[in-house]
Amino acid sequence: MSFILSPQLDKDCHHMGRQGEIQILLNRNALFPWFILVPECDVTEFYLLSATQQSELVSLINSLSVFINTHFTVNKLNIATIGNVVSQMHIHVVGRNHTDPCWPGVIWGTKHFAPYRNEDVDRIRQQLIDQQICSL
Repeated sequence: MSFILSPQLDKDCHHMGRQGEIQILLNRNALFPWFILVPECDVTEFYLLSATQQSELVSLINSLSVFINTHFTVNKLNIATIGNVVSQMHIHVVGRNHTDPCWPGVIWGTKHFAPYRNEDVDRIRQQLIDQQICSL
């Protein structure tokens, strides 16, 4: 299988690295610590993944959740596999804070946006690598 990342995810995210056959992306909106995990597969639903793929994703979700709680100020974590706009299998792992501009509503499709500075993207990527959450 030749894997191609959805053009929408590619446009909306910074590539942070990968863990095995899972790409780790960071949404370009710096208002939220918003990571997207994309398993390199041809299925669109979580239940269609093999037990091994599901286990690897859950382990990575847990590691990323700890990372978000450690490196960002959050009150709640949202984990979702919505896929209404992008059907390619992907999982959102988002840290939310009572003071974020969308609280308590959803962030999907928000008009609130602030870009990351390049040095912040590089710092987050290096922290993920240092904590063995991803590699390049």
